[in-house]
Amino acid sequence: MSAIAVRSASHPYEVRIGAGALRELGARLRAVAPAARAAVVADARIAGSLGAIVERSLRDAGYEVALRSLAGGEAGKTLDEVRALYGWLIDHRLERGQPIVALGGGVIGDTVGFAAASYLRGVPLVHCPTTLVAMTDSCIGGKVGVNLPQGKNLVGAFHPPVLVVIDVDALGSLPDRELRCGLAECVGHAVIGDAALFDWIERRLADLMQRRPDALEELIRRNVAIKARIVMADEREHGMRALLNLGHTFGHAIEASLDYQHYQHGEAVALGLIAAARTAQSIGHCGAEVAPRIEALLAAIGLPTGSDALPPTPVLMAAMRRDKKRAGDQLRLVLPREIGDVSLEAGVPDAAIAAAWDGLRTRTRRNPALRTRG
Repeated sequence: MSAIAVRSASHPYEVRIGAGALRELGARLRAVAPAARAAVVADARIAGSLGAIVERSLRDAGYEVALRSLAGGEAGKTLDEVRALYGWLIDHRLERGQPIVALGGGVIGDTVGFAAASYLRGVPLVHCPTTLVAMTDSCIGGKVGVNLPQGKNLVGAFHPPVLVVIDVDALGSLPDRELRCGLAECVGHAVIGDAALFDWIERRLADLMQRRPDALEELIRRNVAIKARIVMADEREHGMRALLNLGHTFGHAIEASLDYQHYQHGEAVALGLIAAARTAQSIGHCGAEVAPRIEALLAAIGLPTGSDALPPTPVLMAAMRRDKKRAGDQLRLVLPREIGDVSLEAGVPDAAIAAAWDGLRTRTRRNPALRTRG
């Protein structure tokens, strides 16, 4: 079992990583949030399996447990869903100081986390991520929130968890598509700040796709360490934490413009990583070898590297300008300088960004085998 300590401005918390980690959740939580009652909100797909393990562990540790299932799709990440959670928490008499456990992927963590941040002005939050995306990205750092029709994550808060428990066994039943989506985030982290990790993913990709537990645990541990290091240096995103948005401004524009229907988040991020690298190359920000190497690894994973489903470029540009990371009328883009080194750039010419969008379509037309599934 691996343990990584994260220091936040409000409180430190531990990330526990290992096979069977959910079975020790109750004992670990009792040490940081002792209370009479705990609420568990689980993705409906795993509420009867992993949810039962979590409920048993909490009851064995002395908690009275209320369990609710929630649809895990992006379409349910709304204020209406949070309002329904408030009513359920009130009905079950959850009091301040009593924890809420988010069991599921990133959508569950974000939605339940926002409810935890705002219910009774904040109750303890526990992340138990069950997808690779959530394990390596969204469960660390305290960002929680929901979508509005105008864009992704436009309403939210910083609410660090009191504990994160990552059970590698949960990945055994993860659909292949969701595993690939998680690997997109891992590739992004490597491009941001760990060239050696990028090399390692290239070498160990077969083991990762075969879900070898030792490879998955090392991948998760290394990614959590990257994100924890950045978050501890800049928790509220005043500076370097913005670097974690590599590929996401492009990716969020894809998701929002397609009403979150065509691509999963990791697939949109994969396309966003390529668009960011191509933008960087076109303005001389990185060498000619960077974008092809990123693209080759994403293709080897089985992620989209081109798309015939994208809306017109003006629609995508407009969606980017609604992104919360903009500075006034200027887009701020994270662009690679090389593998393992990125920078935040404002004032990137619209023509270079538009060319990157057009290039994603051109690549699909050039190689129909890369056309992605809906």
